[in-house]
Amino acid sequence: MKITTVDIPGAAILEPRVFSDERGFFFESYNSSVLAGLGIEDNFVQDNHSLSCRRVLRGLHYQVKNCQAKLLRVVRGEIFDVAVDLRRSSPAFGRWSGVRLSAANKLQFYIPAGLAHGFLVLSDEAEVLYKASDFYAPQHERCILWNDPDLAIEWPLEGAPVLSEKDARGAAFKLADLPLD
Repeated sequence: MKITTVDIPGAAILEPRVFSDERGFFFESYNSSVLAGLGIEDNFVQDNHSLSCRRVLRGLHYQVKNCQAKLLRVVRGEIFDVAVDLRRSSPAFGRWSGVRLSAANKLQFYIPAGLAHGFLVLSDEAEVLYKASDFYAPQHERCILWNDPDLAIEWPLEGAPVLSEKDARGAAFKLADLPLD
């Protein structure tokens, strides 16, 4: 597996080794030993699977307690996946990083605990699979507004996004209840 670092410490794009032939392809999407060799040693305890339509924007979600590291990949379609560093002690605090993940490119995005996460669907539909290092805790979940001017995320968006009511009411980054380092 090839690892590419991004502007946020600890976050990375993972490119699995894909074996293709006339029958199709095979790749190892998760191997804790291989990831540990790359410095990713989270114990993932929950798998999630979402289906979303074009222009759906989910996020920017995080938990103030029971913070979750995430390992994401797309099995159908394409998304623009974003992580925002919420760790006050990080040199990248308040910065974002984004990557296009698709069924075609088979890239994965590793997001360490303490970051907010969101994605925009670029294809007609997208199915996203992701592992989380802690259990979902709705009482600790928070949301930062997707278009916060201080974050200035460059979403590749044509027209208005499709948002849930919760995501439309996200907090401003300056006022957000952030996790403790």
